[in-house]
Amino acid sequence: MLVLSWNLFHGRSLPPARRSLYGEFADTLGRWRWDLALLQEAPPWWPERLARELGMAQRRALTSRNSLLPVRRALAEHRPELVKANGGGCNALLSRIPIAEHTKLRLRRWPERRVAQLARLQDGTCVVNFHASTRPARAEQELSRLWRKALAWAGADPLILGGDLNLRSPSAPQRAQAEGGPIEHVAGSGVDHLFARGLAGADVDELAPGGEGASNHVHILAREVPLDGKHVELSDHAPLLVRLQRRP
Repeated sequence: MLVLSWNLFHGRSLPPARRSLYGEFADTLGRWRWDLALLQEAPPWWPERLARELGMAQRRALTSRNSLLPVRRALAEHRPELVKANGGGCNALLSRIPIAEHTKLRLRRWPERRVAQLARLQDGTCVVNFHASTRPARAEQELSRLWRKALAWAGADPLILGGDLNLRSPSAPQRAQAEGGPIEHVAGSGVDHLFARGLAGADVDELAPGGEGASNHVHILAREVPLDGKHVELSDHAPLLVRLQRRP
């Protein structure tokens, strides 16, 4: 299974494009090979359209600044650099494997709403997608609570947990549930990370052309695209791609 994690920066670029970049993000996601995507800071109106155009299943969880969403959407699509995060946001899962179950877990209400997604795919794999608070102390508190909930919810099934954790060196419980086996940190770049239990890294090799391989099973994907006669980088986060396979 090829797993992608990417913070979409509310659909913005560096340097600023000053217009909607849905087409560029959609084309880029469509070019890469992946089976499961954990997305953070996605415009709330993107996941359903992306899933339809890419032929995926999708689930989303609204995070913060989503009141009066039609107004926020209109402003975000015309002046994205002006409204920035105030355009609204969500976490989203896109999957080639049907999603059998999905629930949301609110980990913080104040000063900013933080919500995790917990999904079980049709093949039994459990997936947790999260965007933590920017302050490390809050992020660590949220991640600790999320681990307890995620491990209890997944039971003995394989588990993937990741996203923008806003921590440079996040940790997993030292004593994982015996029925599920140890938890491994399988990919990381900056504050973006992926952990897995019951799954191990496998070689990506040619599956991610143009990527910068951090190891044989991890790639940091190139996100530069041509735009109006210049080149920009989609998002301020690098996309992580990891290939996982079930442990025997």
